[in-house]
Amino acid sequence: MMLHAYLMPHPPLAIPAVGRGEERKIAATLSAMESIAAEIAETAPKTIIFITPHNTVYTDYFHISPGPKANGGFSRFGAGDVQLEVKYNEALAAEIARMATASGLPAGFEGERNPTLDHGLMVPLWYIRQQYTDFDVIRISPSGLNPEAHYRMGQSIAAAVQKHRYAPVVLIASGDLSHGLSDSGPYQYAPEGVVFDQVICDAFHTGVFQTLFDEAVPLREKAAECGLLPCIMLAGYCHEKQVESALLSYEGPFGVGYATAAVTAMSPYLAIARNALENRVLGNAPEYLNHLPDFLFNQQAGAFVSLHIGGKLRGCIGTIAPTADNIVLEIMQNAVSAGLRDPRFPPVTPDELPLLTYKVDILAKPEPISGPDALDVKRYGVIVTYQHRQGLLLPNLEGITTVEQQIDIARQKAGISGNVPVQLQRFEVTRHE
Repeated sequence: MMLHAYLMPHPPLAIPAVGRGEERKIAATLSAMESIAAEIAETAPKTIIFITPHNTVYTDYFHISPGPKANGGFSRFGAGDVQLEVKYNEALAAEIARMATASGLPAGFEGERNPTLDHGLMVPLWYIRQQYTDFDVIRISPSGLNPEAHYRMGQSIAAAVQKHRYAPVVLIASGDLSHGLSDSGPYQYAPEGVVFDQVICDAFHTGVFQTLFDEAVPLREKAAECGLLPCIMLAGYCHEKQVESALLSYEGPFGVGYATAAVTAMSPYLAIARNALENRVLGNAPEYLNHLPDFLFNQQAGAFVSLHIGGKLRGCIGTIAPTADNIVLEIMQNAVSAGLRDPRFPPVTPDELPLLTYKVDILAKPEPISGPDALDVKRYGVIVTYQHRQGLLLPNLEGITTVEQQIDIARQKAGISGNVPVQLQRFEVTRHE
């Protein structure tokens, strides 16, 4: 699953009815927010999750706004005519709370002090609504817990999204950076603020978020910021995924740093497969992706790579047992084979590359079984063997509803007739799609 996340600031004067011309001083920020809105409209998410530091915040608890809906406006900023209403995705919000609680994080819906929408949500929302409106919302507050807990909260959000396939979903980390960039700002000038903002910008420019902990956290108090914890939650949301990050804009004419960034993240397994096949089809040299988790280079396993276009199979090749030195190489070679060497299909062409979707199944070690009663088409794949012939079928495939079907198709793939006895093995997979 591809995850989409954005860093967006929330100065009320970015709303033209509030800024009354002053917003033109942050033209780069507004242009970037419009670009983000356009990209979100193209993604067409059904839910947008907002991390906002200006909602109810507790020292020891991640607060998720409860209820079916909420509204708010910019009356306190002199623009009472600008009103917004949202519908909450209660089901996904409940799953996020469950995932967080299961990982030992205090999170939930208790303690709502003011249900009215806050400007940390409303400013990004206003820009998104100019171009796209068909979505529900979830509103989550950071807390007074340590930065590591916020990273884990981001992981819990991603786990909930992926478990229940509420795709597509977009996450917005709403936050301004240092409020001490000049004496004319809301706080006295602090040199740490300039350094802090540079660290944040560099992190989103490179997609290397470890610097948020190593360099930004020690500066946060003197920098007088409100965006670091939402940024760390965004980083957790992208945990152990292949990240592509772009810093879209940064400026601070009012003594406050405003940064916008776009982040996409996918399972590293899928990124490896896509990168390998695209490089081969385009005639480029094979290469390792940057920032892959170390464990991928320290483990071996069989792997299957499946390609689809428009929901229809376009190629599938795999290995039952490991044939390469590590999982990365296993996926790379099988992705290329799925695209170019599946005898059922012609080789993938460059024009097809943008249309492909990928599935990577990592196989556990097969185990022999005494008969079909030990199979479950959803949980286990099957390997059938007769003499030197062997056929395999992955688990949880569309249209395969019975064990009999599963075994019969595996027989057909191996050219084994239905009236000879076969040895059966079963295996589990970890599926990335």
